[in-house]
Amino acid sequence: MDIYGLIGNPVGHSLSPPMHEAGYEALGLDARYVTFEPPKDGAATAVEGAADLGVAGLNVTIPFKQDVLAAVDPDPLARRIGAVNTVDFSGERPTGHNTDAVGATRALRAHDVDLSGTAVVVGAGGAGRAVAFGLADEGMAVRIANRTQSKANALAADVRGDGRESGEASADATGHGLDAVPELLADADVLVNATSVGMESEETPVPADALHGDLGVLDAVYRPLETRLLRDAAAAGATTVDGAWMLLYQGVAAFERWTGREAPVDAMDEALRGRL
Repeated sequence: MDIYGLIGNPVGHSLSPPMHEAGYEALGLDARYVTFEPPKDGAATAVEGAADLGVAGLNVTIPFKQDVLAAVDPDPLARRIGAVNTVDFSGERPTGHNTDAVGATRALRAHDVDLSGTAVVVGAGGAGRAVAFGLADEGMAVRIANRTQSKANALAADVRGDGRESGEASADATGHGLDAVPELLADADVLVNATSVGMESEETPVPADALHGDLGVLDAVYRPLETRLLRDAAAAGATTVDGAWMLLYQGVAAFERWTGREAPVDAMDEALRGRL
């Protein structure tokens, strides 16, 4: 039996176990998905212990996504983002990956959102970093808006790759304050809310009158599934993508990396939404 799992603190709220186990069941795999809750300074020890126990793969959530970097060989994307949410033990040394980026891009693509043109990412925290890098790697111009503009500026510089060797390609990324969002959205093609604004509340990070029908709008919040932002976006004629899709596809990417099999997306989605 293959054992996969999740490390975080806390992890009791996680929706990953039912999602992954539905995938194993659908494919007839002899596997289980379990959770581990190490102390908040125990990320490296947890990865070492999982390797010693023969665990085949780990997901990583708050507060360990940055700490785990020191215990694995991160792939280039995880290194650029500065966070790992998936660990693979199939090699001589554990490798670290970040599937949050592909979770966002696959969620948008699944809803026929064209990933060209300009994207506005609201939020420069962990989710915002992953989304900004993911969209930039798709070739989009990325406009990052954050309450503290200096954090948006710093993230934009990281996405651009400031300080890299001359001659290397540089992404188009800029940082802004939240007050710039309406102007930025006028010519934008994609909007992603990568903040917690709207989580179990009627708040929205974007004025309704700034939204328009040419947008694809992803809200990383998945409780509730239908946030005020998504309701406003739908009313404006935009294509809307709820946060459960991003959660699903980051899990799908981890599943496929670990098992080498095409994930049963429908079964995993049904299990996930059944818990929301």
